[in-house]
Amino acid sequence: MVLVIDVGNTNIVLGVYRGNKLLHHWRLATNRQATSDEYGVMIHNLLSMSQLSVQDIDGVIISSVVPPIMRTMEQLCDTYLGKEPLIVGPGIKTGLNIRYENPREVGADRIVNAVAAIEIYGIGQPLVIVDFGTATTFDVIDPKGNYMGGAIVPGIGISTEALYQRAAKLPRIELTKPKSVIGRNTIHSMQAGIIFGYAGQVDGIIGRIEAELGTKPRVIGTGGLAELISSESMTMQETNPLLTLEGLRIIYQRNIV
Repeated sequence: MVLVIDVGNTNIVLGVYRGNKLLHHWRLATNRQATSDEYGVMIHNLLSMSQLSVQDIDGVIISSVVPPIMRTMEQLCDTYLGKEPLIVGPGIKTGLNIRYENPREVGADRIVNAVAAIEIYGIGQPLVIVDFGTATTFDVIDPKGNYMGGAIVPGIGISTEALYQRAAKLPRIELTKPKSVIGRNTIHSMQAGIIFGYAGQVDGIIGRIEAELGTKPRVIGTGGLAELISSESMTMQETNPLLTLEGLRIIYQRNIV
């Protein structure tokens, strides 16, 4: 079995695969102050609740956009799993042709998502992956499977928190879809602006990408809020919340001989 770990700024998403089958997956809050022992106990407990043990894990692969936590993750793997993890970064085989000006600037999560999208959805038409994380990223893959680049905008959580912090009379709200875009109270007005506003932002950026490509891309949403926004988007055709975990599995298999 393979343990795949995606370390994001807000959450750490983990999954256990047997072959190509995802058996279990979990989401933890990213805590930069947590020690390898604390993370080790959490993973041990998650595996135990799923009737698995650390002895069942044959390998580990990690992608991270939080460099300060990587030493902790590597210590965790060494101490509690007895494995040296594969790290998505320079030197690892991904099979992805990156056409960025500086390929080293592309976040590991964006690379992993692109690898998964090409494997799952194939080539022949452009692909756009919209990942709703701490930042919302748009990644473009051309019909030949080349990673072309994309766009990065503030994530939904960041924008919502900024609204609460900077506007004295606005409360923290739950991110749920209101019944109408015309809110009749402050909370519904904020929800309408955030949910429908982000859907419009996605459609606007996808429209501009389509104009530059000269053809209609296949648009895949991923990340925790993908389903919420995709239901209001006119350009997002499908969602795959676990796309990053699939990409990690694929990259792991490409690097194990």
